[in-house]
Amino acid sequence: MSSLVATPMSARRTALIGGLMVAAGPLSISLYGPALPTIVAELGTTDAVGKLSLAVYFAAFALAQLVCGPLSDSLGRRKVAVLFFSLYVVGSVVVALGGSVEALLSGRVLQGIGVSVGVALSRAMVRDQFTGAESIRILTLINLILTVAPAIAPTLGSAILLVGSWHLLFLVMAGYGLLLMGLISVAARETHPEAARMPLSPQTIVRNYGLLLSDGRFMLPALVLALSFGGFYGFAALLPFILIDEIGLNTFQFAMVMLIQTGAFISGNVLAGYAARRLSGLNMVRVGLVLIALAGLGFGIAPRLLPGEALAVMVPVALWMLSLAFIGPSTTAAAMADFGGIAGAAGALTGVFQVGGGFVGSTLASIAFATASGALTTLMPIMAALTIAVALVRRVSARGRAASPPET
Repeated sequence: MSSLVATPMSARRTALIGGLMVAAGPLSISLYGPALPTIVAELGTTDAVGKLSLAVYFAAFALAQLVCGPLSDSLGRRKVAVLFFSLYVVGSVVVALGGSVEALLSGRVLQGIGVSVGVALSRAMVRDQFTGAESIRILTLINLILTVAPAIAPTLGSAILLVGSWHLLFLVMAGYGLLLMGLISVAARETHPEAARMPLSPQTIVRNYGLLLSDGRFMLPALVLALSFGGFYGFAALLPFILIDEIGLNTFQFAMVMLIQTGAFISGNVLAGYAARRLSGLNMVRVGLVLIALAGLGFGIAPRLLPGEALAVMVPVALWMLSLAFIGPSTTAAAMADFGGIAGAAGALTGVFQVGGGFVGSTLASIAFATASGALTTLMPIMAALTIAVALVRRVSARGRAASPPET
């Protein structure tokens, strides 16, 4: 008999499956990065087409979340996850077996559509089963698992290229997709029971997204998420130009210095995992806001005081990465907390805000300033200040709701 309550998975199993699902996204970017020049040369095309293969992937990734979330609210999480990862496998095979620009671009679109399910449904699966501090702790564990993929993928991709061609990289991605499909089918439980599902219609989807976009309980945490990650993608787009072109690091030195960023995010997630057992979501965000304020000040001051010094750039980067570990899970949980009935749509829209913030941040960093260092020292303090301002508005709004008498 159908029930409004599904048989839950353990926190550890939810985090492991969710983390492996989300990791498909960055894995599919970082794994083939070392092969991109070879792909461009072999296909007889230009660097612009190589960059386009990234752009279409990101666009499909962002937009498909708006579809897979409501689908899972109607059809269930497991079925939709398996369906979308099957598209990912098909896209990977299309690129691996194809030898044309058309195959590369169409396959990357299918891959982007497929991996969109990882972000949206991992968050929905957490919201289906957990709330409050427990949900924050699980989302933090998912983030920790997620950091492993972009950290090891470039090295793994380079190692694969030593034993095979770039086609093998996409066969490895296809294998990972098949592994996820098997894992979801065998180890994951359906967290969204039939009795709780929403009817699938364009009107319902539009109404649910309209509800989320018009409700401050969702929008304010989602904007904090977008702004904080927008800053991250902003400086991520600038760092190669600043560290290599302006400061003068070689490729190896750049790779070593970037370990500061990866190490800070991993350390932040470990610390946030421990802190989530002792601090409320509000206090987790407060810690994150203090860190992002220090990062914004650091970006505004340190590179000006110590021009040409890599640490003057990387210390603020490390502080920002630490802040994301505290802000990300807490604001994601807060945005979804009151929307359990449409957790798929809410999880998808938080993903769109996160990716959209990254697009805006990286675009502004790339085109709105004359120099990379000028963008870093100006845009990052602004992004930090906006993040803090929206978080304060959210706090005032929450107090206002708490003080208002209930409707009768």
